Amino acid sequence: MDKMKRIIIFDTTLRDGEQSPGASLDIKAKIEIAKQLARLGVDVIEAGFPIASKGDFMAVKEVSSAVKGPCVCGLARAKKEDIERARDALKSAQNARIHVFLATSKIHMKYKLKKAEEEILKQASEFVKYARKFCDDVEFSPEDASRSDVDFLCRVVESVITSGAKTVNIPDTVGYAIPDEFGALIKTIKTKVPNSNKAIISVHCHNDLGLGVSNSLAAIENGAEQVECTINGLGERAGNASLEEIVMALNTRKDIFACATSIKTKELCRTSRLVSKLTGIVVQPNKAIVGRNAFSHEAGIHQDGILKKRSTYEIMKPEDVGFGGTRLVLGKHSGKHAFSDRLKKLGVELKEDDLVKAFERFKDLADKKKEVFDEDLLAIVEEELVSVPETYTLDYFNIKRGKNVPPQATIRALKHKKAEEETSSGDGPVDACYKAVDKITGLKFELLDYSLKSTTGGKDALGEVAIRIKPDSGNEVSGRGASTDIIEASIRAYLNAVNKFLFARQKRLHETM
Repeated sequence: MDKMKRIIIFDTTLRDGEQSPGASLDIKAKIEIAKQLARLGVDVIEAGFPIASKGDFMAVKEVSSAVKGPCVCGLARAKKEDIERARDALKSAQNARIHVFLATSKIHMKYKLKKAEEEILKQASEFVKYARKFCDDVEFSPEDASRSDVDFLCRVVESVITSGAKTVNIPDTVGYAIPDEFGALIKTIKTKVPNSNKAIISVHCHNDLGLGVSNSLAAIENGAEQVECTINGLGERAGNASLEEIVMALNTRKDIFACATSIKTKELCRTSRLVSKLTGIVVQPNKAIVGRNAFSHEAGIHQDGILKKRSTYEIMKPEDVGFGGTRLVLGKHSGKHAFSDRLKKLGVELKEDDLVKAFERFKDLADKKKEVFDEDLLAIVEEELVSVPETYTLDYFNIKRGKNVPPQATIRALKHKKAEEETSSGDGPVDACYKAVDKITGLKFELLDYSLKSTTGGKDALGEVAIRIKPDSGNEVSGRGASTDIIEASIRAYLNAVNKFLFARQKRLHETM
C-alpha cells in the first residue's frame, strides 16, 4: 500500500448533487449528510455555493461548524462578493477551501462572459490571488475545460498556480469528452504546464454521455490526483461521476491503477441510502455498487456458480460496500441448486424425490410471479409435502379500542378441544392479538414480516395475511391466514405459524430420540 498513489476524494453531493431537479436539501439534511460523508472518509466536502442564497450560505456555515476532519469547501465565481461570501461562510471550518471558477471555452467566453482570452486570463489570476488573502487552500476551475482551446487552457492553469491555487480542477462541465480524449488532456496539462507539479490536478466529470466515471478513471491513469464526484452520481442534468463507482473501480482494479483512497467502503451503502432518503431520489435497482440488484443473481447458471465459488460471478464482496451479502433471487431462471440452498437456509431439508416435486411446483409458480419469496417456498413445501396438525385453532376474539385508548385484545384458542383464553394490550390491534396468543402458548416470537393482500374483489373481499416470525432459537417460520376480517386473518396467520413451529419442534425431538 505504501507504493500506492493516493487519490483525493472531493465530494460535491451537497453542492452539485443538490442541483438535481427535486433534490433540494434543508440545512438539517445537509448537516446529516455531511457527517455521514465524514464517516465515509471523504477528503473534501463541497458544502454549497454561499452567494447563491441565504440558505446555501447558512448550510456552508453550519456544515463548517458541525464537521471535523474533512476540508469544507465553498464555491465562488471569480468575483469579490462571491469570494467574500465564501470566506464568511467558512470562518468556523477546521480546514477551509475556497473554490473559484471561471469559464475558459470559446463558447462560454463569447456568449456568456463576452470577454476575450486575455481578460479571462487576468481575471482568473486576480481572483485566485484575492481568495488567497482569506484562505491558504484555494482551488480554481476553468469551467468547460474539456471544450477549451488546449494551449489557452494550459496558460490559464499555469497562471492560477503562479497566483497561489493549490488545486486546479479540470471540469468536463457538459459531459462532452470521451475517455481517451480526456485522459490525453490531463496528460498534456501535466507535461506542458511547467509548474503543474506545484498543484494538485483534479477532475470533475459530468455524465451526459454516461462517461463520467470512465473519464475520471482515464484522468487518474494520466496523472490526476483528485476526483470530484457525488453519492449516487447525483448532479446537474444526467449527474456527476459516481463516488462509489470510482472508489470501487480503484479498489477492485489495483492492478491497473495502483491507487488508494481514504474511503471506508463499508459505509458506501449506508451513505447511498441516506442521500436517497433525504433527497427523495430513488437509486435505480441495477445501479452499480449500491443498487438493490448490484449483488443479486437470478440466472440458474450464475446461482450455481456463486454457490460453488463466489468469485465466479462477483468481482467484489457485497460486505465490503456495506451490503448484507449476496442475494440469490428465486425466479423462473433459477436452478435446483439455488432452490435447495434457499430451503436449507430456511431450515427445510428434503429427500431427493420430494425436492424434485417441490422444485416442479416452484417452477410453475415462478412462471406466474416475477420473484418467489421465502413464504412462497415454505408454502410449497408445507402444503404439498408436509401435513401440519393444528395444535391451536381460533375459537373467539374481541377487540376493544378507542381514541387515546391502547387497543386490547381477548383471544380464545382451542388446544386439543380445550379452550384457553388471554387478554393483552398492544401498540395496535394486531400487536395486541399476537401478544395474547403468546400468553396462551407460552411462546414468544419476533415478527419479521407482515403483509396483507386482497385475494378477491368487492366490498367483502377476502384478505390474506402472510407473516414471518422467528423464535428465540431456531429457524424462521411463515404463516398464512385468510378472512374477510383483517384482524381475524392476522390471528389465523399467527396461529398457523405457531402450529408449524410446534410441529417442527416435535419432529426434531422424535428424530433425536
